Amino acid sequence: MRALRPSFLLPSLFLVGAVACGDSSDSTLSSARAIGGSAEPGGSAFAPGGAGAGETYGKLVENDWIETAKEPISTFGVDVDTGSYSLMRRDVRANRLPDPDSVRVEEYINYFRYDYAPPQDDRPFAVHLDGAPSPFGDGLHLIRVGMQSKVVDPAQRKPANLVFLVDVSGSMSAPDKLPLVQAMLKSLVTKLTDADTLSIVTYAGYENVLLPPARVSDKAKILAAIDGLHAGGGTNGEGGIRKAYELAEQVKQQQQVESINRVIMCTDGDFNVGLTGDALVELIEEEREKNITLSTFGFGQGNYNARDMEALAQKGNGNYAYIDAPEEIDRFVQKRLVATLQVIAKDTKIQIDLDPTFVQRYRLVGYENRVLNKEDFADDTKDSGDLGAGHSVTAFYEVELTEAAKSGQLATGNVANVKLRWKPAEGDVSTEAAVPFPASKIVPSFETASEDFRFAAATVEYAEILRRSKHSEGARFDDVIATLSATSKQDPDRLQLVELARSAKPLWR
Repeated sequence: MRALRPSFLLPSLFLVGAVACGDSSDSTLSSARAIGGSAEPGGSAFAPGGAGAGETYGKLVENDWIETAKEPISTFGVDVDTGSYSLMRRDVRANRLPDPDSVRVEEYINYFRYDYAPPQDDRPFAVHLDGAPSPFGDGLHLIRVGMQSKVVDPAQRKPANLVFLVDVSGSMSAPDKLPLVQAMLKSLVTKLTDADTLSIVTYAGYENVLLPPARVSDKAKILAAIDGLHAGGGTNGEGGIRKAYELAEQVKQQQQVESINRVIMCTDGDFNVGLTGDALVELIEEEREKNITLSTFGFGQGNYNARDMEALAQKGNGNYAYIDAPEEIDRFVQKRLVATLQVIAKDTKIQIDLDPTFVQRYRLVGYENRVLNKEDFADDTKDSGDLGAGHSVTAFYEVELTEAAKSGQLATGNVANVKLRWKPAEGDVSTEAAVPFPASKIVPSFETASEDFRFAAATVEYAEILRRSKHSEGARFDDVIATLSATSKQDPDRLQLVELARSAKPLWR
């Protein structure tokens, strides 16, 4: 973002809440980057040979400024992934900064919950609009569009048909890999219901059905299978994926009721046998047509492949998360299980039509591999991301207003028109809605914006600093920390980010 005034933190942003998932080539498996990793406190954050050396991330190319008069429409899909944030947490706790290509701004913002009201009508989500002037940079503003999906009571959740696909290759033997997988599975068993079905497929040099489909009521059998997991051998991801989908389809056909059908892959992403790269993604795209989704949970460090993990989940219409510690297991399984599993809107897309008389230029911050062409918005054959029950998401634009808007001449007009398009979870016919963004929603100063608004803005600046964004000048850690602290609401997740920012500051150079 743009250089900050000494008195405060972020550059101005146009904040748009939406979960995103698109088809940009940046998300494919063909563009990788092996990174350097570790740093001693105060040393180089990217010294070779550290714990992060040899990890793989897709190359990020930042969105740039666009003149509104030339192209007033911005379109992207939805995304609820959070893996980038927990990767950062792992790295900062190990006294190193994350690789810039690992920093996805949207995954930092969307890690946190915001006080968006749920929908009050029959739509699957509500849209909330507000904004404020930025305290830094003439003519720049922050405007927020937040999305909040409806909440589903856990007792009302559809029965789940889950097939856990567990990597038990030799690379998974580390304490932060297979033992964490086992802890996550055991935690999950306590949250699932007797109506749910759980299967476990393992893969190393070959695939194996460790646990045939079993009702969760048979907890002793399931826990015994989890305890029996051990690592050794190569990594035939293709064979495991094929077997997992086969099991999921088998149970799906046997179900007498509508169910959640999902394969959940637990791995470090180090595929070295069978299909790999783009060929593996094509296999996932074929299988998702059977209405069986794929989520990926990443573990470990040193050889971790974040690029492939995110791409597989994206193409499988699922979620991507990185499990760095037991606290992330608690967050995902114990607190957000329903949101992770039950889809309420699929192929969800966002399109912002900015008024060129109000906005001179704009830049979408983050969501680089979720950007869609404007024609893709109405194309129902174009795959996009799914929105789970209880999910809330926020994204940012940085904008420069026109002179007429700055002077207040357009105070009664609209900044933009926000359009949304989605399909029901069990249908293929899209619904479209439009929400105007009136200028009257912009408050007079950044300080009078809500705590959620200011916290999200500070989170974006923190991510852009770590990304070493070409749009960010200077590393204003003190200003970021001050705003995060003032808007933490004593929430444990938010307080944790404050401490991570404090720890990242002395690593910066």
